[in-house]
Formats: sequence, C-alpha cells, structure tokens
Amino acid sequence: MEQFSSFLASHPMLSAAWVGIFIAIIVTTIRIKMSPIKQLSPQEVTFTMNREDGIVLDIRAEKDFKNNHIIDSKHISAEKLKNNDFSALEKFKDKPIIVVCAAGITATKAADQLLKAGFTKVSLLKGGLNAWTGAGLPVVKK
Repeated sequence: MEQFSSFLASHPMLSAAWVGIFIAIIVTTIRIKMSPIKQLSPQEVTFTMNREDGIVLDIRAEKDFKNNHIIDSKHISAEKLKNNDFSALEKFKDKPIIVVCAAGITATKAADQLLKAGFTKVSLLKGGLNAWTGAGLPVVKK
C-alpha cells in the first residue's frame, strides 16, 4: 500500500489520467445501459429477425452493400440519412429495426435519427457487419 501511495505522489499526471479513463468507462457504460437504443449481438439479431420480423437496415456505402450484406437487409443511402428521409421505412415503424454499419460505430447516429423520427423499436448490431461475419453468419455476396 505504501508503494501505491508513493507512486501516486510521484506521478500525479499519470494517476489523473488513469482516474479520468476509469470515470469515462463508467459513464460510457451507464449511458449505453440507459439508452433506449439497445446493442444486440449477432445471435440476438437473428432471434429478432426470426421471432419478431425484425428489419435489418444497412447504412454502409452502396458499393459495400452490393459486395456483401445480411440476407433480406434493406439499404439506405447516406444522402437519405443526412436528410432524415425515412419514407421508404414508414411501413416498418412499429417493427424492430436493427441498424448495421461496418464496425458498429456509425450506426449509433442513424439509430438516434430513426428514434427521433418516431420509430419505436430501434437497436443496432454490436460490432457491425464485422461481428456478423466473424460469428460465421451468412451474408449475400454479389
């Protein structure tokens, strides 16, 4: 314990950085748990698609979507996302919508936009299409 307090006293900047990182991790974890947008694993996405008629919405570039995508997924262009044009999805307003991007990072913004547009059951694929293919789940390749 004496070494620990000696280290803290000798390296205040490093200690402050560790405390900051620790607090950031806790805050991020709480925000994810409290968010109305849930992050689903690839297995949870398959259950949602099969049991609840969930719709997979792929927000990647058109070229990437054409190369490979989840079976029966819908594509929305970046321009429509930018303009909040979700008219093609109106008939799915009360169905579960799972937003998919390449790595699970950019899907959060699109999911927020869908939630604000009145879609009630919005979630995203944790890890994106990379997690889906990493789990060995099927994709359509053209």
